[in-house]
Amino acid sequence: MGIESSCDETGVGIVRWVGDGTLELMADAVASSVDEHARFGGVVPEIASRAHLEAMVPTMRRALDEAGIEKPDAVCVTIGPGLAGALLVGVAAAKAYAAAWNVPFFAINHLAGHVAVDTLEHGPMPPCVALLVSGGHTHLLHVEHLGKPIVELGTTVDDAAGEAFDKVARLLGLGYPGGPEVDRLARQGDPTAVVFPRGMTGPRDARHDFSFSGLKTAVARFVEAKERAGEPVPVADVAAGFQEAVADVLTMKAVRAAQDLGVDTLVLGGGATANSRLRALAEERCTAAGITLRVPRPKLCTDNGVMIASLGAHLIAAGAQPSSLGAATDPGLSVSVSQVVA
Repeated sequence: MGIESSCDETGVGIVRWVGDGTLELMADAVASSVDEHARFGGVVPEIASRAHLEAMVPTMRRALDEAGIEKPDAVCVTIGPGLAGALLVGVAAAKAYAAAWNVPFFAINHLAGHVAVDTLEHGPMPPCVALLVSGGHTHLLHVEHLGKPIVELGTTVDDAAGEAFDKVARLLGLGYPGGPEVDRLARQGDPTAVVFPRGMTGPRDARHDFSFSGLKTAVARFVEAKERAGEPVPVADVAAGFQEAVADVLTMKAVRAAQDLGVDTLVLGGGATANSRLRALAEERCTAAGITLRVPRPKLCTDNGVMIASLGAHLIAAGAQPSSLGAATDPGLSVSVSQVVA
C-alpha cells in the first residue's frame, strides 16, 4: 500500500508484486483539494493540510474496498519532498496504520515514485533517463534500477516547468491549474506566431539543467507591451508559443541526456507530462533518435498513492529493510534518496 499527501492530492494505492519487475494494480483512490485552491491561483499549504486530514480515512476505506483486502502486507508513504504540513498528515496516518496492522513501514521518495509507477503501464524498467515535470519539480534523472539510488543529471535553476505554466496562465487570465488551460488554448493558436526564448540552451549552458523564469518574464513583457499599445493580446498564440518553448527545451535536453549516457529508453513522469504537445514532441524526437519512449497514462502521472506503492514494491523486492517509525518527514528530500530508513 502507498499513501501520498505531498501537495493537494490525498492518494491511497495498492499494488501486488507479480514478479520479475511486474506489478498488478489493485486499487487507486484519490481525493483532490484542487478546487479549494483555485481561487487563490495556487496551493495554500494550510488548506491542503486540512483537506488531507478530512480525506485520509474515507480514501483509505475506498482503496481497501476496491482491492478487496482487510490490510496490506506493507505500508509505504511519501516522506518527502513536499509541503511540510501536508507530508506530516500522510506520514502520521501511515505510521498509525502500520502499527495497528503490525506490518512493515517504508518511508518513500515522492519523485522516485513518479518513475516507478511507469512499470504498471509498461512492465519491467530497463536502465533509462527519466524526465520528471510537475508544478514543483523539473528533473532529469539516470535510473539504472528502481532498487538502486537514482542519479540526478539536472534540474531547474529557478521555476519548475509546471510552475511556469501556472504563472503564464495567470498572466493570460486563465484558470488554475494553468497546465490544462494553456494546453487547451494552445491548440487554437499558432506556435510560430510568437516565438519565445529557450532558456539555458546555449553552448556554454549546463547540458542537463533548465530555466523557465526568463521565459515567463518574456511572456509577461509581451503581454504588457500589447496592453500599453492598446492592442489585443493574441492569447491563443501566446499560449501556443509559450507551450512550444517549454516542450522544445524539455524534450531536447531529455533526448540529449539519453544519448550522452548511451541508454535507449526515456521515461516521462509527473503531472505536467499530461501536456499534449510535450508528449507529441517527445515521441517525435525519440523516434528520430531511436529511443523508446515510455509515458504512463495521465491518471498515473499525477500525484497518487499507486506510485508510492510501486516504488515500495520494487525496493522491497530488492531487499530493502523497513523504515523506522521514528523516520521524520523531509520537505526538501533529494531525489537520490529513494527511501528514508531512520
